[in-house]
Amino acid sequence: MSHQWKFFRAGGFDQVRIDTAADLLNLKELDQKLWVALSCPTKGIEFDARTLELLDSDADGHIRAPELLAAIDWAAARLTDSAVLEQKLNGVPLAAIKDEAILAAAKGLLPDGGAMISVDAASAAEAEYTARALAAWEASGSAARPLGDATETACAALAAVKDKLDDFFVRCRLAAFDERAGQAMNASDDSFKALGGATLSNGHADIAALPLARVGAGATVPLGAGIDSGINPAWAERIGALREAVVVPLLGARPGLSESDWLAVQDQLAVYNAWQAAKPAGLPPEAEAVRDLERLARYVRDLLPLANNFVAFRDFYTRQGKATFQIGTLYLDGRSAELCVAVADAGKHAALAGLSRICLVYCDCVRNGEKLSIAAAFTAGDSDQLMALRNGVFYDRQGRDWDATITKIVDHPISLRQAFWSPYKKLARMVGEQLQKLAASKAAGVEGKLAETAAATAKKADAAPKPAPAQQAFDVGKFAGIFAAIGLAVGAIGTAVASMLTGLLGLHWWQVPIALAGLMLLISGPAVIMAWFKLRSRNLGPVLDANGWAVNARARINIPFGTSLTQMAQLPEGAQRALSDPYAEKERPWKTYAAFAIIAFVAAVYWTR
Repeated sequence: MSHQWKFFRAGGFDQVRIDTAADLLNLKELDQKLWVALSCPTKGIEFDARTLELLDSDADGHIRAPELLAAIDWAAARLTDSAVLEQKLNGVPLAAIKDEAILAAAKGLLPDGGAMISVDAASAAEAEYTARALAAWEASGSAARPLGDATETACAALAAVKDKLDDFFVRCRLAAFDERAGQAMNASDDSFKALGGATLSNGHADIAALPLARVGAGATVPLGAGIDSGINPAWAERIGALREAVVVPLLGARPGLSESDWLAVQDQLAVYNAWQAAKPAGLPPEAEAVRDLERLARYVRDLLPLANNFVAFRDFYTRQGKATFQIGTLYLDGRSAELCVAVADAGKHAALAGLSRICLVYCDCVRNGEKLSIAAAFTAGDSDQLMALRNGVFYDRQGRDWDATITKIVDHPISLRQAFWSPYKKLARMVGEQLQKLAASKAAGVEGKLAETAAATAKKADAAPKPAPAQQAFDVGKFAGIFAAIGLAVGAIGTAVASMLTGLLGLHWWQVPIALAGLMLLISGPAVIMAWFKLRSRNLGPVLDANGWAVNARARINIPFGTSLTQMAQLPEGAQRALSDPYAEKERPWKTYAAFAIIAFVAAVYWTR
């Protein structure tokens, strides 16, 4: 390989550096297995839409490696100095244009002394040429409208019945050629018998397939209205529209349409159809140089940035700018998520993007009636407060703000800190839920007993007084069993606590922190280890593949890099902070109580030795 390549390592894999025009021109020599992506969509990314349209030579909505390489070769062939491709210019200098036709077009657009044609100027020139061509075409159409503004309606009415009328007159010519064909060209008895068992309507396909009218040598198409007009009922409405929009205005009222009349109206409207077919789809041939000028100006400006977001994800991994797939920033839950991609269908996107092992939050964004769906990656903090229907604000790359509402969450570990505290949070949540259930059941029981008591009291008040029943004897054995069970439970808990504290107190003072750390590690260690493996294996590829990219590398997002993609709320540097809170809850001296309890327990242990 003649060109010497440079690579940088980011995301756990090597990526090629595209810094110079020589790097760009020699991309065709670089093994495509070293490209980060081999295809990207033209929609849902932050890049100039017109440039992407010019690059997409087959108009399939994707830019592929051959199309990018072809664009580089096209630009290089029309430049005297390819170094302009690396200079980040907003257009193309006249001195760098080699193609004579493009150079002449550029000189015609620039004022005297101008040295560079900008992308905007080239685009405006192309738009002006297109407008001129369209205006000239419109001007030539005045002679192509025999019925004025009603010509378009007449042509539509004619087109709706053209094939059927052609079929009818061909049948009539066959009948004139041989009278035996007359009967064969009309509907047979079997055709009508087949319709007898069906549920019919005027639009029935089998009725529409029958001849337009009675076929015969020299027959005409009846133009009368009514059910006895002699027209196939499936075509009566369209023949009526032809009569009113075409025949009467061009030929005058008549009872039937002969073949010569049919050919006459087609001839009169043919000029309009020819004029419509000549509508310019783009620039006229003499203005192609202007289009090439716009293409060249855009390629000089955009090819290098596109290559650095296609062949390599340089902008994304170096954090020097936004990548093309980053469409904005989501602010939600005291964080800003910078890795936000556009999605068309959250369900379909999540089916593949979930393999990325990234915590993804899908949001529907609304602004002034516009709607946008995004997937935002949360890579720092925790997911405790991320839930459906929470609201945030999304800022797109143009700085516009959108109302964002969470619709779906693909949950994965966000940070090691979240994994470390997750067992304790789950335990606290479980205990809280059980206490709430217990309290709710007790409250329901008390309310039920109160209701029963009230009902019983009301019955007693209505009923005649009865002699008081004998008082039930106090069951000592029953209550003794209850107290014994309670005592055993309390004793077991106390024994467990005492054993743990005794074990701790039996250690040297410097061993106590180690034992506590070991206990916490035993509880949190498995969750942290699992989260560590998942965080190390986070992969950007499935997130982009779900949007139509063809990511060709394991674009990993490791822990340090992932943390940089989600910014946590922090006080500004040098800010003053008042620590007194007038509405803070009063703290109970639990620490003091705990210290006294520990001292008392230690004293009791040493006293009993």
